[in-house]
Amino acid sequence: MEELEVPQVLTIAGTDSGGGAGIQADMKTMQERHVFSTCVVVAVTAQNTLGVLDVEVMPKRIIDHQFQALAEDFDIQVSKTGMLANTAVVETVVENYQKYDLGPLVVDPVMIAKGGAKLLSEDAIDAVRTKLIPLAYLITPNLPEAEKLAEMEIKNNQDVRSAARKLRQLGAKNVLIKGGHFSDQPESRDYVLFENGKEMELTGPRFETENTHGTGDTISSVIVSELAKGAELKEALQVGKAFINAAISNGIKVGHGHGPLNHWVYQNGESK
Repeated sequence: MEELEVPQVLTIAGTDSGGGAGIQADMKTMQERHVFSTCVVVAVTAQNTLGVLDVEVMPKRIIDHQFQALAEDFDIQVSKTGMLANTAVVETVVENYQKYDLGPLVVDPVMIAKGGAKLLSEDAIDAVRTKLIPLAYLITPNLPEAEKLAEMEIKNNQDVRSAARKLRQLGAKNVLIKGGHFSDQPESRDYVLFENGKEMELTGPRFETENTHGTGDTISSVIVSELAKGAELKEALQVGKAFINAAISNGIKVGHGHGPLNHWVYQNGESK
């Protein structure tokens, strides 16, 4: 029997007991994109579509051992970070990423849950800015996250470009700023600043729905998966945008708050 070799990827983040975001959303998405996903759990959350009830951060020993276990057995092509909780976790992740060969790093700087719960402490934001971003092949903040990291207000498209340049100056090779929070615009427009200085916009329709929980986790996981399969960054970004558009526009009803995406609807460029 011939066994299929598949790309292997890593998500470093917290869990979501509601299944719509965090490591659960990452691994669902990666499975849909036909890569093998592994994980390092840095925190466990008790949450649902209504909000976050509680968070327990993993001790450094457990985080270290997860990295060690994966590095000893798997061939990780691309990695990503999600919610990292606090400064100690950020520093532990940076230490382990530098210690092991885990491929290019996509940083999704998760700070606030859809329900409004704070998922990253203020001091940890500075650690992300000064220690994690310099390691990033790609960083994927939304507008509020980009404002925090770039330390500036973003009110228009020119501000988006200025923020992206500031994030590049912090060390990120490539920057994707997701524009879904410009709710007064008819389209969802994402801005990309590449390492070579070129720019790109990713546009899509804006859908009237509250079921967008885990959008940032999902698009970054698509990008990681496509990169692991050998796609160029531009192509990976385009697939990520198409995946999100399909997952939101073909919505599912789960829970009573900010519901999750439809992670299985997008298949090879088509909605099923």
